[in-house]
Formats: sequence, structure tokens, C-alpha cells
Amino acid sequence: MRAAIPPLRLLAAGLALAGFAANSLLCRAALSGTGTDPASFTALRLASGAVVLALLAWPRTGGRPAGDWRAALWLFGYAALFSFAYLGLTAATGALLLFAAVQVTVAGAGLLAGERPGAPGLAGLALALAGVVVLLLPGLAAPPPAAALAMLAAGVAWGLYTLRGRGSRAPLADTAGNFLRTLPMAAVLLALAWPGLRLDAGGALLAVLSGALASGLGYALWYAALPWLRAVTAASLQLLVPVLTAAAGVALLGEPLSPRLLLAGAAVLAGIALVVGHGRR
Repeated sequence: MRAAIPPLRLLAAGLALAGFAANSLLCRAALSGTGTDPASFTALRLASGAVVLALLAWPRTGGRPAGDWRAALWLFGYAALFSFAYLGLTAATGALLLFAAVQVTVAGAGLLAGERPGAPGLAGLALALAGVVVLLLPGLAAPPPAAALAMLAAGVAWGLYTLRGRGSRAPLADTAGNFLRTLPMAAVLLALAWPGLRLDAGGALLAVLSGALASGLGYALWYAALPWLRAVTAASLQLLVPVLTAAAGVALLGEPLSPRLLLAGAAVLAGIALVVGHGRR
């Protein structure tokens, strides 16, 4: 049986989840309320995250590079797809699709590795995924297919990056190195998107907040807590993020809550309760 999560690790996980929710809000606000394009937002987010993480990791690394290129590729893929997806999604819908895809990727890997959540846990996973299916069914309230597909792909990339980080013995240093390795990829993205690049002061500020606080510091906290979590539990806890995002999207961005989104969100939340509650028993 896995030992109880230390309080500080649990606090780190909670703060990281709040940061993940903030990422959706900041990205959506930048792309819908400023003149910033998704490529510029992605590059500035990654660059500011790399700076903060390098400063946090410096006492342990002394400036020596850590991480690896494969993890950096997953990280960059997530960040880029995330930004472009939010051209057509509300903050809540994007977060729900993202973390449902993360759940499938990470929990599926846990099952393949021999983790057995039991019948209640499997029922919780199925219920959460059913909520996503409800959200994506054709209709007036369904999100644009291209944007939804991009966000689902972003979730798969983030899930693979999460799995890559579970075995890290120096998560802060590795995360800092991975962010640093994404910068050449971000430069290529900027070159490809050059004719359509746009960046204003408001969008730049939101991108820096997303990179430095919600991403850089948030990821460092998450990987500090991750070794104490089972793969299925970690994936399910991340599904709390759409709930936080939906509430903040209504309060801060004035986004609507459609009956379809409410139904899907309720199914996801119920699935979390089943998985996490079974894990505690």
C-alpha cells in the first residue's frame, strides 16, 4: 500500500492544479481579448517559464543542463497545440478536453504497467470519459472539431510528458532543462508563423504570467508531488482542473455554462470521486 501523501506534497499538488487552471484562463484571455497570436503566446510562455525554472533549479544544478529532448518535445507539443486550440474553445471546454485526454494517456499507461484500480476506479474512469463524449457529440453547443482535436492532442502530449517525469530523481532540474530545450522549437514555430505574428503589451503580460507562474512554478510543484501519487490517481486529480477553470471562466471572463458542459463536468467530477475515493480505501 502506498504511504500517505505528506501535507507539503499535498499542498504542492493543490497549488499546481490551480496553476494549470490559470493557464487556460490566461491563454484564453490573451487570444480572445488582446491582439496576441498563439505562436507568440507559446514562445513567450515557454521562454518565461524557462527563466523562472532555471533560477529555481540553479542551487542544485549549478547551471548544468538536465532533462532530455524527448520530454522537451512532448512539452513543446502540448504548449503549442494548447495555444492554437484556444482560438476556438472556451476556457472551461478546453480544460475539460485537455485533462480528459491526460487521464486516458496516463491512466492507460498505469494499467499497462500493472496498476489495478479495481471496479470502482474503472467505473470512475469510464464515467469521466463518458462526460467528454457527451461534450463532443454533434450539436449547437459542440466545440469546433479542429480546435477540440488540437486540445485532445495537447492532452496526449501532456500525458506523455507526465509519464516521462514520474521517474525523475530531480524533477525541478529536469523540468528546467526541458523548458530550456523547447526554446529552439519555439523559434522554429515563430519562423513558420512569421507573417501572422502579433504581440501587444496585454498579451505579453498574460503570456509571462502563464509561463513564469502558472507553468514554470506550477510544473515544479506538480513534479515534486507526482512521485507520491499513483498514475490513476494523478490523472484523476488533474480532472479537478476543468471544474476550477469553469468557475473562474464564468467569474472572470464572462463565459457561459451550457447545459451540455454542466452535464459533462458533473460526469467528470463524479468519476474523480470514484477513482480517488477507491484509491484511499
